[in-house]
Amino acid sequence: MTTLHIAAACLFDDQQRLLLVRKRHTRMFMLPGGKRETGEAPLCALRRELREELQLDLPPNAFEPLGRFHAPAANEADTWVAADIFTARLPHAVQAAAELEELAWLEPGAPLHDRLAPLLREQVLPALDRA
Repeated sequence: MTTLHIAAACLFDDQQRLLLVRKRHTRMFMLPGGKRETGEAPLCALRRELREELQLDLPPNAFEPLGRFHAPAANEADTWVAADIFTARLPHAVQAAAELEELAWLEPGAPLHDRLAPLLREQVLPALDRA
């Protein structure tokens, strides 16, 4: 079994909506972020991925750690993710770039649809409810 080490962010807009992304040629929505490079710190990886995927450049102090979570990977068979998750406020609107195909918003209290990645549905959303 393979484990991918990733860093991702719960990015909230002014209406407390959570930004979700879907990568090209995939079905599941997940948090923006991505794989860490060898020796790369989680926050450095996250900031790099947000610049690439959303053209978003937030300073390190914009992020608060939510925790580290483990779950089955959404789009890769026989793979787990070990994810360092952070939270931050979006300072402005963003657009999909790089390998992102689609952006979506999860409204506070909205029913969850079946296309949410396991990490998001089973680990992160419950952690956000407790925070």
